[in-house]
Amino acid sequence: MLIRIYNENPNPKHIRQVTDMLEAGGIIIYPTDTVYAMGCDILATKSIEKIARFKGMNPKNPELSLIFRDMSQLSEYTIIRDNSIFKLLKRNLPGPFTFIVHANNQIPKMFKNKKKTVGIRIPENNIVLELVRELGRPILTASVRDQDEVIEYTTDPELIHEKYRDFVDAVVDGGFGKNEASTVVDCTGEEVEIIRQGLGVLDL
Repeated sequence: MLIRIYNENPNPKHIRQVTDMLEAGGIIIYPTDTVYAMGCDILATKSIEKIARFKGMNPKNPELSLIFRDMSQLSEYTIIRDNSIFKLLKRNLPGPFTFIVHANNQIPKMFKNKKKTVGIRIPENNIVLELVRELGRPILTASVRDQDEVIEYTTDPELIHEKYRDFVDAVVDGGFGKNEASTVVDCTGEEVEIIRQGLGVLDL
């Protein structure tokens, strides 16, 4: 299913339709402020394992990130003791970043690797933020990477739908996506470290 939702003014009826799929354990593809991503409800264990296998990860310990609607929801699932890290996140979010932070026990066990860290995103995209708000908890996110060696990420939602319609329950068409992923920033060590430079330019 291909569902058109406009970023400027997401239709509540369409947001509810997609949220119903998430609550039922479905997998969706949706726009972010960078590339298109696939994901599911944080509680949908089987779907998380399915996405992990699809991405070539260990389904019992997947290195996958979560999307939150805002900083207050983020504080329910993470441990940020350092005030300077909190300020860093607040300066740069919402935005095209994945921050690696310490997780607390609210995050399902399968997300906890030995370091007990998790990648978090608050994208500057109304569609996905509305989905998370309506769902009431974070959703898993994994970028939709293309096999093409020249074009790393497919930006056209209709082409994405054509390619993945047998794997996902719905593709949310939010217009053309970007072809550069988020900047990944590790905030769990003594120094803040940029692991991957992507679209976001970090405001330190």
